[in-house]
Amino acid sequence: MLENRSEFSKVSAVKISFSFIGAPFMPIFEKHKIIHVKIVSYNLNGFRAAIKKGFIDWVAQENIDVICLQEIKATQDVVDVKLLEDLGYEHHWYSAQKKGYSGVAIFSKHEATEIKFGTGHEMSDFEGRVIQAKIKDLIIISAYFPSGTAGDIRQTYKYQWLAEFEDHIEQLKASHQDIVICGDYNIAHTAIDIHDPKSNKNTTGFLPQERDWLTNFFAKGWVDSFRHINKEPHHYTWWSQRFPTVRINNKGWRIDYISVSESLASKIKDAGMVPDARHSDHCPNFVDIK
Repeated sequence: MLENRSEFSKVSAVKISFSFIGAPFMPIFEKHKIIHVKIVSYNLNGFRAAIKKGFIDWVAQENIDVICLQEIKATQDVVDVKLLEDLGYEHHWYSAQKKGYSGVAIFSKHEATEIKFGTGHEMSDFEGRVIQAKIKDLIIISAYFPSGTAGDIRQTYKYQWLAEFEDHIEQLKASHQDIVICGDYNIAHTAIDIHDPKSNKNTTGFLPQERDWLTNFFAKGWVDSFRHINKEPHHYTWWSQRFPTVRINNKGWRIDYISVSESLASKIKDAGMVPDARHSDHCPNFVDIK
């Protein structure tokens, strides 16, 4: 692993092309083109562990154009990437400097260009938390938000990271119209996004300041694709591994999201999650854009 990493780090990258965010004034957007793409976001909680649990077989059965992965906990040299290449995917990785920790990746059946690694903030980039690509005229991001579960220091960093990420996204919006942000946000937004909101009101991931950040984020021109389609409670994407029965009893949290820019809201054909896919303590969520 390299000791120094930057926004355009070459660590664990298969293919890299460079482009810079344009000036924040007078954005120039391309005319809308016909796009049909199914995107899946999935926190694997370890790429190699997920493969052992049948992840590749599951992907082979699904018709997925783009797979955004979080918490891959691996570099590409220790994963048999040919298994996914044989299914038609090109792949781009942004692994953490620390082995077996964090990391994000994008797998695509369509050509991915303008690959960018990180946000230019050292700690986030050392932890491999954000990767971005242009695919079929969409800017697609795979992001792994910090959890804050390790104590006050990490919770403080989580708030710092949220501010830094929001600034990064606001700059991106100045030059790109159609953006998709996939990831484990590590925040349950509202009471219907968590099985026991009263008992968890002081728990990281459901703290008022975190939830307010997400409310303000959506208010600035982002659409929660799942809630755009489904307003019902009891739909979750993560279940604690400490208590084996919670997944059986569906006592989970919805902390994984695919957010799209408002320009894409009318193009959301379907969005949902796949709780029966059990390659991780998370389940995949998806959006079909047409």
